[in-house]
Amino acid sequence: MFPLRSCRAVSLSLLLFLLATLPPVMAASLPPPEGDVLLRVTGNIEHPNVGDELHLDREMLMSLSPRVIETSTPWTEGVGRFEGPLLRAVLEAAGAQGEHVRVRALNEYEFEVPVVDFHDYDVILAMTRDGEPIAVRDLGPMFVLYPFDEHPELLNETIRHRSVWHVGALHVP
Repeated sequence: MFPLRSCRAVSLSLLLFLLATLPPVMAASLPPPEGDVLLRVTGNIEHPNVGDELHLDREMLMSLSPRVIETSTPWTEGVGRFEGPLLRAVLEAAGAQGEHVRVRALNEYEFEVPVVDFHDYDVILAMTRDGEPIAVRDLGPMFVLYPFDEHPELLNETIRHRSVWHVGALHVP
Protein backbone atom coordinates (compact mmCIF):
# COMPACT_ATOMS: atom_id res chain seq x y z
CA MET A 1 0.00 0.00 0.00
CA PHE A 2 1.08 3.54 -0.70
CA PRO A 3 0.99 6.03 2.15
CA LEU A 4 -1.79 8.61 1.90
CA ARG A 5 0.77 11.38 1.31
CA SER A 6 2.15 9.51 -1.74
CA CYS A 7 -1.35 9.06 -3.17
CA ARG A 8 -2.02 12.79 -2.83
CA ALA A 9 1.26 13.61 -4.55
CA VAL A 10 0.44 11.25 -7.43
CA SER A 11 -3.08 12.70 -7.70
CA LEU A 12 -1.73 16.26 -7.72
CA SER A 13 0.89 15.34 -10.33
CA LEU A 14 -1.79 13.75 -12.53
CA LEU A 15 -4.03 16.81 -12.19
CA LEU A 16 -1.17 19.16 -13.12
CA PHE A 17 -0.32 16.98 -16.12
CA LEU A 18 -3.93 17.03 -17.34
CA LEU A 19 -4.15 20.80 -16.95
CA ALA A 20 -0.89 21.24 -18.85
CA THR A 21 -2.24 19.26 -21.80
CA LEU A 22 -5.37 21.38 -22.25
CA PRO A 23 -5.49 23.65 -25.30
CA PRO A 24 -3.64 26.89 -24.56
CA VAL A 25 -6.62 29.13 -25.28
CA MET A 26 -9.98 28.36 -23.80
CA ALA A 27 -12.86 29.03 -26.18
CA ALA A 28 -15.01 31.17 -23.90
CA SER A 29 -12.10 33.56 -23.30
CA LEU A 30 -11.22 34.37 -26.90
CA PRO A 31 -11.24 38.13 -27.34
CA PRO A 32 -11.93 39.82 -30.67
CA PRO A 33 -8.89 39.51 -32.96
CA GLU A 34 -6.27 42.23 -33.02
CA GLY A 35 -4.86 41.24 -36.42
CA ASP A 36 -6.48 40.72 -39.80
CA VAL A 37 -9.34 38.24 -39.62
CA LEU A 38 -8.39 35.08 -41.54
CA LEU A 39 -11.33 32.90 -40.51
CA ARG A 40 -14.96 33.47 -39.56
CA VAL A 41 -16.89 30.67 -37.87
CA THR A 42 -20.66 31.08 -38.06
CA GLY A 43 -23.86 29.19 -37.41
CA ASN A 44 -24.49 26.88 -34.50
CA ILE A 45 -21.64 28.02 -32.21
CA GLU A 46 -21.58 28.79 -28.49
CA HIS A 47 -18.48 31.02 -28.25
CA PRO A 48 -18.70 34.04 -30.58
CA ASN A 49 -16.34 36.96 -30.06
CA VAL A 50 -17.74 39.46 -32.61
CA GLY A 51 -21.53 39.60 -32.71
CA ASP A 52 -22.75 36.05 -33.27
CA GLU A 53 -19.57 34.94 -35.08
CA LEU A 54 -16.13 33.76 -34.02
CA HIS A 55 -13.43 35.78 -35.78
CA LEU A 56 -9.87 34.49 -35.71
CA ASP A 57 -6.61 36.08 -36.80
CA ARG A 58 -3.35 34.26 -37.57
CA GLU A 59 -2.06 34.38 -33.98
CA MET A 60 -5.35 33.10 -32.56
CA LEU A 61 -5.51 30.27 -35.07
CA MET A 62 -1.96 29.18 -34.34
CA SER A 63 -2.76 29.06 -30.63
CA LEU A 64 -5.40 26.36 -31.23
CA SER A 65 -3.51 23.05 -31.13
CA PRO A 66 -1.15 23.73 -34.04
CA ARG A 67 0.13 20.62 -35.79
CA VAL A 68 2.70 19.87 -38.43
CA ILE A 69 1.87 17.43 -41.21
CA GLU A 70 4.62 16.31 -43.54
CA THR A 71 2.86 14.98 -46.60
CA SER A 72 2.53 15.13 -50.33
CA THR A 73 -0.75 16.36 -51.77
CA PRO A 74 -2.53 16.01 -55.10
CA TRP A 75 -1.96 19.77 -55.68
CA THR A 76 1.67 20.33 -54.70
CA GLU A 77 5.00 18.85 -55.76
CA GLY A 78 6.94 16.66 -53.38
CA VAL A 79 6.51 16.34 -49.64
CA GLY A 80 5.79 19.57 -47.84
CA ARG A 81 5.90 20.50 -44.17
CA PHE A 82 2.50 22.06 -43.51
CA GLU A 83 1.49 23.70 -40.24
CA GLY A 84 -1.82 24.94 -38.90
CA PRO A 85 -4.46 24.39 -36.26
CA LEU A 86 -6.34 21.14 -35.95
CA LEU A 87 -9.80 21.70 -37.38
CA ARG A 88 -11.35 19.91 -34.40
CA ALA A 89 -9.65 22.46 -32.10
CA VAL A 90 -11.07 25.36 -34.14
CA LEU A 91 -14.55 23.87 -33.84
CA GLU A 92 -14.06 23.29 -30.11
CA ALA A 93 -12.96 26.91 -29.66
CA ALA A 94 -16.16 28.00 -31.40
CA GLY A 95 -18.28 25.65 -29.31
CA ALA A 96 -19.60 24.24 -32.58
CA GLN A 97 -22.61 21.97 -32.33
CA GLY A 98 -23.21 20.02 -35.51
CA GLU A 99 -22.43 16.93 -37.51
CA HIS A 100 -21.23 18.79 -40.61
CA VAL A 101 -19.29 21.95 -41.40
CA ARG A 102 -19.60 23.93 -44.60
CA VAL A 103 -16.13 25.07 -45.55
CA ARG A 104 -16.29 28.23 -47.66
CA ALA A 105 -13.49 29.49 -49.87
CA LEU A 106 -12.76 33.14 -50.61
CA ASN A 107 -14.28 32.63 -54.09
CA GLU A 108 -17.57 31.39 -52.48
CA TYR A 109 -16.90 27.71 -53.33
CA GLU A 110 -18.37 25.59 -50.52
CA PHE A 111 -18.21 21.97 -49.54
CA GLU A 112 -19.80 20.20 -46.61
CA VAL A 113 -17.45 18.07 -44.50
CA PRO A 114 -18.55 15.66 -41.77
CA VAL A 115 -17.15 16.66 -38.36
CA VAL A 116 -16.24 13.01 -37.73
CA ASP A 117 -13.39 13.46 -40.27
CA PHE A 118 -11.73 15.90 -37.87
CA HIS A 119 -11.84 13.36 -35.06
CA ASP A 120 -10.83 10.34 -37.14
CA TYR A 121 -7.81 12.13 -38.64
CA ASP A 122 -5.55 15.04 -37.65
CA VAL A 123 -6.99 17.37 -40.30
CA ILE A 124 -5.51 20.86 -40.16
CA LEU A 125 -6.14 24.26 -41.66
CA ALA A 126 -2.75 24.49 -43.34
CA MET A 127 -1.43 28.03 -42.97
CA THR A 128 2.25 27.54 -43.75
CA ARG A 129 4.25 25.32 -46.05
CA ASP A 130 7.91 24.73 -45.30
CA GLY A 131 7.83 27.57 -42.77
CA GLU A 132 6.33 30.19 -45.10
CA PRO A 133 2.74 31.51 -45.07
CA ILE A 134 0.74 30.02 -47.93
CA ALA A 135 -0.12 32.73 -50.44
CA VAL A 136 -3.61 33.00 -51.92
CA ARG A 137 -2.19 32.10 -55.34
CA ASP A 138 -0.82 28.88 -53.77
CA LEU A 139 -3.96 27.48 -52.05
CA GLY A 140 -3.87 29.98 -49.17
CA PRO A 141 -4.31 31.73 -46.94
CA MET A 142 -5.47 28.37 -45.55
CA PHE A 143 -6.60 25.04 -46.89
CA VAL A 144 -8.11 21.92 -45.39
CA LEU A 145 -5.32 19.36 -45.30
CA TYR A 146 -5.72 15.68 -44.53
CA PRO A 147 -2.63 13.60 -43.61
CA PHE A 148 -2.46 11.89 -47.03
CA ASP A 149 0.89 10.13 -46.66
CA GLU A 150 0.01 8.79 -43.21
CA HIS A 151 -3.38 7.53 -44.48
CA PRO A 152 -3.17 6.61 -48.19
CA GLU A 153 -6.85 5.61 -48.13
CA LEU A 154 -7.61 9.35 -48.05
CA LEU A 155 -6.37 9.79 -51.61
CA ASN A 156 -9.80 9.59 -53.17
CA GLU A 157 -12.20 11.93 -54.93
CA THR A 158 -14.43 12.49 -51.88
CA ILE A 159 -11.56 13.68 -49.69
CA ARG A 160 -10.14 15.80 -52.52
CA HIS A 161 -13.44 17.72 -52.62
CA ARG A 162 -13.37 18.15 -48.84
CA SER A 163 -9.86 19.61 -49.04
CA VAL A 164 -11.08 23.13 -49.74
CA TRP A 165 -8.47 25.76 -50.71
CA HIS A 166 -8.54 29.49 -50.01
CA VAL A 167 -10.57 28.93 -46.83
CA GLY A 168 -12.14 32.05 -45.34
CA ALA A 169 -15.11 30.74 -43.35
CA LEU A 170 -16.63 27.74 -41.64
CA HIS A 171 -20.39 27.48 -41.16
CA VAL A 172 -21.96 25.01 -38.74
CA PRO A 173 -25.56 24.39 -39.88
